[in-house]
Amino acid sequence: MTTSTPERSSLVDISEFYHTPFYCEENVYFLCKKLCTSGIADARGSDLFVVFISNEKKQIPLWHQKASKRADGVVLWDYHVICIQKRREGDTPHLVWDLDSSLPFPSPLTSYVSETIRPSFELFSEYRRFFRIVHAPIFLQCFASDRRHMKDSAGNWTAEPPAYGPIIAEDGAVHNLNEYNEICAADVMTNAGSDSINAVFTQKLGVLANEAGGKKKLAISLWWTHKAAEG
Repeated sequence: MTTSTPERSSLVDISEFYHTPFYCEENVYFLCKKLCTSGIADARGSDLFVVFISNEKKQIPLWHQKASKRADGVVLWDYHVICIQKRREGDTPHLVWDLDSSLPFPSPLTSYVSETIRPSFELFSEYRRFFRIVHAPIFLQCFASDRRHMKDSAGNWTAEPPAYGPIIAEDGAVHNLNEYNEICAADVMTNAGSDSINAVFTQKLGVLANEAGGKKKLAISLWWTHKAAEG
């Protein structure tokens, strides 16, 4: 962060954002909208990227999570959703907005990756994480959830839903959350070239990046999110 001019994001009160535990995708949907309308982000959300973190087995460890009962804050989620904001003011760090994190809100991307994802921590293959990166303007147009995934076989809620109504996509779709959080390793992008950059700006489901093992390779997977915003 620069010290000469206060960053508007540093003044954000987390209580101003919608947050319903276990509904991270909806939390991020409304977070993106608020960042746009409040002037913290571009009015169209062009500097925002929604990131779904999951894997084929739906078991991904993340640290510093408020839902954890452990001292290190680790939780084994089936999936999680965050927002990354690309910053353009000189050396100002890119930001991660995670309403479920106990880290500062927002957090610099590099420290969030180091503290929450911990790429240097060796994991068994079934816990390795994949990142579906979707440009926020497309996400806000296309995402829909009727919350069916939060009901058990008897139709009872597994976690109390938000008080507001379900999110409906602009095309009238009522539920497509499964398309975003379903992960297939075969869909992982093979490089961060122009085709991948174009896909994040044009495709409903964005692109899929992998953890690839090791801090450097994970940094590359997330780096191109920043690169895409420069295009």
